[in-house]
Amino acid sequence: MSNFIDRRLNGRNKSAVNRQRFLKRYKTQLKRSVADAVNRRSITDIDSGEKVGIPSRDISEPVFHHGKGGVRDMVHPGNKDFQKGDRLRRPESGGEGSGQGKASKDGQGDDDFVFELSREEFMDLLFEDLELPHLVRNQLIGTTEFKSIRAGYATVGPPSNIDVVRSLKGAIARRTAIGAPLRARIRELESEIETLLATGIAEDDPQLCALREEIDRLKTRIAALPFIDTFDLRYQSFVKQPEPTSKAVMVCIMDVSGSMDQARKNLAKRFFILLYLFLKRNYDKIEVVFIRHHTIAQEVDEQEFFYSRETGGTVVSSALNLADEILRARYDPSVWNIYAAQASDGDNWDSDSGVCRDLLIDRLMPLMRYYAYVEITPRQHQSLWYAYQEVMAAYPHFAMQEIDGADDIFPVFRELFKRQEA
Repeated sequence: MSNFIDRRLNGRNKSAVNRQRFLKRYKTQLKRSVADAVNRRSITDIDSGEKVGIPSRDISEPVFHHGKGGVRDMVHPGNKDFQKGDRLRRPESGGEGSGQGKASKDGQGDDDFVFELSREEFMDLLFEDLELPHLVRNQLIGTTEFKSIRAGYATVGPPSNIDVVRSLKGAIARRTAIGAPLRARIRELESEIETLLATGIAEDDPQLCALREEIDRLKTRIAALPFIDTFDLRYQSFVKQPEPTSKAVMVCIMDVSGSMDQARKNLAKRFFILLYLFLKRNYDKIEVVFIRHHTIAQEVDEQEFFYSRETGGTVVSSALNLADEILRARYDPSVWNIYAAQASDGDNWDSDSGVCRDLLIDRLMPLMRYYAYVEITPRQHQSLWYAYQEVMAAYPHFAMQEIDGADDIFPVFRELFKRQEA
């Protein structure tokens, strides 16, 4: 019998296939752990990996073997206490359970199997079945636009693309190349005429007349060369090069009026961070615009956006007006993918809620890929919520949800961005 021994060295990531099989098998438990991690983590480590504990009973593998068939009675060698047919007493309890591990006096025992998810695996499970729904122009993933670029010259094309300079250069080169042998022959004939005249031959000699007729015929041929021919025409060539739309801007709008305390701001921050991480997975370049408002709206940095102590009344339309000015001045919708997220406790002047509705319908929503509004309040909705319901009825890519506490953030996020049925 031949024995084959594989002595090839194991390459890197040799267990990658087994790891993916494990992730697929225990996906339900892993996703549950990821959801729990989102709720208990701080904002700074939301995109790191995660350690997942899986009970040992869930990873036990079935074992098949041949058993001893039939009913058999036997007494093993070395037995001094029992005979065939004796009944055995139940052993006294010693604090041990029925599992495979052994309990100890200090309460410690065998631990569950711990599986560590990498950052990429954690994010994949976090956003696996999410998407940005109701896009009005093109889909988020695989978004491709085409840009026309120069691709040299072509011999055919529309008249508007004719390159005059390049065509004239080609015509001059053609006439020079075709006429060069004729001009050389003319110079040879003229040299022969001068030689004959130096010998004293008469001007009306038939030989001279024949040479002069040949020169005239060659000059006629040169003059007959066309100044420009269709062969000389050159056209500027353009091709469409795919250019992925990898740039996105996220506008974060938050109410910082007196009713938005630090707890509500922290809830809003968690929601904004989830949206940012979600967009980051699909775009190479993400710019974030932070707009905070009470009665007056301001564009601020992230630190001031979340932790500034400034408070006041509430006029939401001031933030929407500022967002419209910033987007139209700095972010062309044909180049940038624009997303917005707004967080508020719902407080607003009744007369201003209608203004907000009109601003969104007429100005902002035509620029947006998606607009998400979350209302962080446990009380009854006010005029702003009902005004935004009219916006949602007019634009399918406007979504709104309510958040009561930290445990609602991730479920609400998944509800806003869940994958739509085809």
